[in-house]
Amino acid sequence: MTLEAVLAALHIVAILTLVVFLSSQAALCRTEWLNAAVVERLARLDAIYAASAMVLVATGLARVFFGVKGMSWYISQPMFHLKITLVVAIAIVSIFPTIAFRRWLRQLRANGSLPDAAEVARVRRLVMLQAHVIPVVAVIAVFWARGW
Repeated sequence: MTLEAVLAALHIVAILTLVVFLSSQAALCRTEWLNAAVVERLARLDAIYAASAMVLVATGLARVFFGVKGMSWYISQPMFHLKITLVVAIAIVSIFPTIAFRRWLRQLRANGSLPDAAEVARVRRLVMLQAHVIPVVAVIAVFWARGW
């Protein structure tokens, strides 16, 4: 039981960390606020976001393989599959902002240029898409935990 509690707690901490750093990206990724310091910060925030996503996946897998319910229970649950599908979709979408933030940082360091407004808007839309899908995953988890 202690292992289950530890894994659940680490999973929740990873989720909260991910949400905090994604929210920070959403707040800063705006054309009107973008400057050299913000580009540096966005790249740092994205690295922490990625690390928290890896911890989230690792703790989720640990719960599936080592948790009390066991893998057979998880894979038999339709809500689990829906939740995992959305998490994979978020992960795929997150690749594009990560690439953009790294490119912006390289350009900034190479010649001091900032991205144009259209690119910032495009990346912000992808960050916001992730930020809006994550609560759906949480709602699915709540309903699933209550027997749906």
